[in-house]
Amino acid sequence: MNVYDQAHQLAAAVRESEEFRQFDRAKMEMEANPQLDQALKDFMARQFEMQTEQMIGKEPNADAFQQLQQLSAVLMADPSATNYLQCQMRFSVMMSDVYKILSEVSDMGIDPGMFGGQRG
Repeated sequence: MNVYDQAHQLAAAVRESEEFRQFDRAKMEMEANPQLDQALKDFMARQFEMQTEQMIGKEPNADAFQQLQQLSAVLMADPSATNYLQCQMRFSVMMSDVYKILSEVSDMGIDPGMFGGQRG
């Protein structure tokens, strides 16, 4: 079996995983509520922006941090949003572990630790 066939098998295994199925269900539930879906997308965009700024050594803006915290509190009060974020985290950890395993085969200067997660 060639590598491409096995990659397709891996993709199928990911789609069949419990982590993916739970994440997919949570995602569909979020998309069914456009207002909540947009609030979640705003939260994730702001969170990403803040993390990016921190990575380049910029101090987080206090107002932006406060707004992020407030948005987080609103989202965490909604069970659908909380479920989505938890499912997203579990799926991300699984995918990170897969990336780390695959990166071990090639020494292309990629630090496997940069993907986070835990090794399975």
